Amino acid sequence: MQINGLFREITVPEYIALHRIAGSISKSGDSAGKTYLKDIADELHLSVPKTSKMIGELRDKGWICWGHDGNGKDGTYVTVTASGAELIERQEGRLKEYYGRVIERFGADKLVTLFGLMKELEDVMDNELCRESEEQNDG
Repeated sequence: MQINGLFREITVPEYIALHRIAGSISKSGDSAGKTYLKDIADELHLSVPKTSKMIGELRDKGWICWGHDGNGKDGTYVTVTASGAELIERQEGRLKEYYGRVIERFGADKLVTLFGLMKELEDVMDNELCRESEEQNDG
């Protein structure tokens, strides 16, 4: 699968980070609109330095802005700029269009069946792992 064809302006990790940052806008209170660097690192399973480098690149492209709580020791956060929000909107449009075509070609009914089978497989796998774990504890 050539997922990169769907991501022309931004990489997949950048999109995930930008989307995560934009999603924090719905929060209320003092942290409304703020996404802390550590939270992004945790969600992407990256170190804070690697995340910081990627976020710096997003800032350099004009898609986010850095901010600091207090004197900077209380946390570094980022917010999405207008051009970052426009990029997210364009990318979401591409993804929705692509997946819409896929569902149309594959068939919505077949997709629902596939998801049901995947859930059934997951349940069987979970049950098998639980059974194996119980046998190890008993043995």
